[in-house]
Amino acid sequence: MILTYCYKIKPSPEQIAIMERWLELLRRHWNYALGQRLDWLNRTRSPIDRCSLISEPIGEIPKPVNYYTQQAALKETKRLFPEYKQIYAETQQVNLQRLNKAWDRWRKPDANGNRGGRPRFKRPGELRSRSVTKGQSFVFPRVNNSKAGAHLIDGVLKLSRIGSIPVVMHRLLPDGFTLKQCTVIKKADGWYCCISMKDDTVPEILPVDAVKSAVGIDVGLEKFLTTSDGEAVPIPQFYRNAQDRLAKAQKVMSRRVKGSNNWKKAKNKVALLNLYLARCRKEFHYQVAHWLCSKYDLIAHENLNIKGLARTKLAKSIHDAAWGKFLEILQAVAVKRGLLVQEVNPRGTSIECFNCGSRVEKSLSERVHFCFSCDVKIDSAKPTLRERDWNSGINILNRGLMAVGLPLNGCGKSAQDVEDQQISFVNLRSLHHNL
Repeated sequence: MILTYCYKIKPSPEQIAIMERWLELLRRHWNYALGQRLDWLNRTRSPIDRCSLISEPIGEIPKPVNYYTQQAALKETKRLFPEYKQIYAETQQVNLQRLNKAWDRWRKPDANGNRGGRPRFKRPGELRSRSVTKGQSFVFPRVNNSKAGAHLIDGVLKLSRIGSIPVVMHRLLPDGFTLKQCTVIKKADGWYCCISMKDDTVPEILPVDAVKSAVGIDVGLEKFLTTSDGEAVPIPQFYRNAQDRLAKAQKVMSRRVKGSNNWKKAKNKVALLNLYLARCRKEFHYQVAHWLCSKYDLIAHENLNIKGLARTKLAKSIHDAAWGKFLEILQAVAVKRGLLVQEVNPRGTSIECFNCGSRVEKSLSERVHFCFSCDVKIDSAKPTLRERDWNSGINILNRGLMAVGLPLNGCGKSAQDVEDQQISFVNLRSLHHNL
């Protein structure tokens, strides 16, 4: 099992200057290496419908460019630009490995035939990997061994060619784990180190026969999720509630002279607000995930095409809810606890009757689920619950049970059982007290 703990570090002004210089040099090297790859690609490919002399640059065809050729050229880079000698060698190699992974995601399709976007040239102040969503970063690939560039001992992080930095150890490292990698990140509110650690043990997944409680969850925009038990989690809408504050901060930044000190201060305020919203949303997701995993052994959810849904007019609300990130967190929490999470096909879950399977067409404004085929009706007295979402949650649960080979839940067999079921609501700790 692999875990990553993120700690705040307190570098000195001299160390901050060194790390910022590293980030800038690594950014330039990324852009140069990416330019090499794109130049090789443009000079060596030839369309079949036109002459290559017209569509391609004229000149000597360069040699193939890959990670190994660019890594071998690091020695020449240090000779031509001596400032690169100040950067730890393995950190420069990891920078090229990041580029190689981004290039392969673009050029080579995955098992489903999908490809990633083309790698981009990094602007000043922008250098991060796919796994680091916010902030600039560089990596020490080995920690706490004889040839490592990073050592974390007794709350002090010692980095090669940077020095010793105090670490705020807000939680202890788990026993039995081996430290594998250290990523130093610059965020809007300071510097952090992410320590990746590995344990050879694998959490034992709960056997299907031992499942005692199961639930189906239907995510939405009016309610963050509705369970097959009739419980609803309200959606906090962190971005919507902070939209006015964010607009004012962006307006102040736009009126500053770009590049000036006042512009940098205003830009940092915008970044701090966005970072605060992201952390609130992440904390909310973890609370909901732990609540679900503490009550149920099997959790079924829809396999949504979130990328396609985000192209609609509801894109802002969908990004604010961050269903994809929540499902990733739910999966991670469930794996650590040895629980089961099952994806199901989302087609027809809202319009199919949970009792007989008939299609019950209804608009988005209709809250009550009533099936004319079996006369089943879900009509709650609670105005805060959408009965169509409750019906969808039951369908998701039944599909999840069939996917793992368990018999259908009793709530899908009797309409009277559903009508008599007591509805409870989840009151999670409010995270938007300042929004």
